Amino acid sequence: MKVTRTKLQGVFVIDPDVFSDARGFFLETWSHRRYSEAGMPHTFVQDNLSRSARGILRGLHLQHPFGQGKLVQVMHGEVYDVAVDVRVGSPTFGQWVGTTLTADNHRQVYIPPGFAHGFCVVSEHALFSYKCTEAYHRETELGVIWNDPDLGIEWPVSDPQLSPKDAEFPRLAEIPAERLPTWT
Repeated sequence: MKVTRTKLQGVFVIDPDVFSDARGFFLETWSHRRYSEAGMPHTFVQDNLSRSARGILRGLHLQHPFGQGKLVQVMHGEVYDVAVDVRVGSPTFGQWVGTTLTADNHRQVYIPPGFAHGFCVVSEHALFSYKCTEAYHRETELGVIWNDPDLGIEWPVSDPQLSPKDAEFPRLAEIPAERLPTWT
């Protein structure tokens, strides 16, 4: 497995070892020992799966408190996945990284607690899988609007389909600092 650190501390891109032959392929999607050795020492408590069509954008989501670390991957299709540092006091506060995840490249991204996360579907449909280090807590859910001009995320869509909730999220600068996680 190849683990690449990004410019955002704690966000990793993982390219698992894939063993292919005429029958298909095999890969480990999670190994506590191997991923812990790579710097992702979290225990996962919940697995989620979403199906979305081309042009749908989900995010940018986070929880605070009860922040969720997420190990994300695409089971079918292709998405553009984004993590944004929203930890008050972080030297990379407001910075983002984006990665293309496909069923063919088998790539994963680990996003630790303290980051907003979102993705948009660029294939006809996509099955998006993610493991979470914390259960969902509706009462602590926060979000940042997908097209916050201060973030300048370079999404591969200009007019995505959003949920009503995601369309109402504020800009990062409009969220009171005490509502956001802090950098330690």
